[in-house]
Amino acid sequence: QVQLIESGGGLVQAGGSLRLSCTASGRTFNSYGMGWFRQAPGKEREFVALTSRSGGSRTYADSVKGRFTISRDNAKNTVYLQMNSLKPEDTAVYYCAAEYLPGYSIGYVPSPHDEYDYWGQGTQVTVSS
Repeated sequence: QVQLIESGGGLVQAGGSLRLSCTASGRTFNSYGMGWFRQAPGKEREFVALTSRSGGSRTYADSVKGRFTISRDNAKNTVYLQMNSLKPEDTAVYYCAAEYLPGYSIGYVPSPHDEYDYWGQGTQVTVSS
């Protein structure tokens, strides 16, 4: 069983920055592809960013490309989402997710449409205009 704990959300003005963190329990963090998703009020959950087991490969939603950066530190069992140039439309609850990928290359990036094995509880990000 893996627990994912997000932190770093909050209230920020448009144009500002936040860094989200997601720390996982367990000893096999580097066997998981990791991702960030978000859900705004009244909308479906959407993919934000994904990274491979090694952290060397990443994909982003078009809406955040060039503004957000996903990274991971396998020694700390933590994945990050650096969010810059925030916009009011980035307001949402942000969720960390993990997909177990033991048989895949360390450079393989999971699909946003995969069934993820574990989810965090979410952290609220609010961007004021």
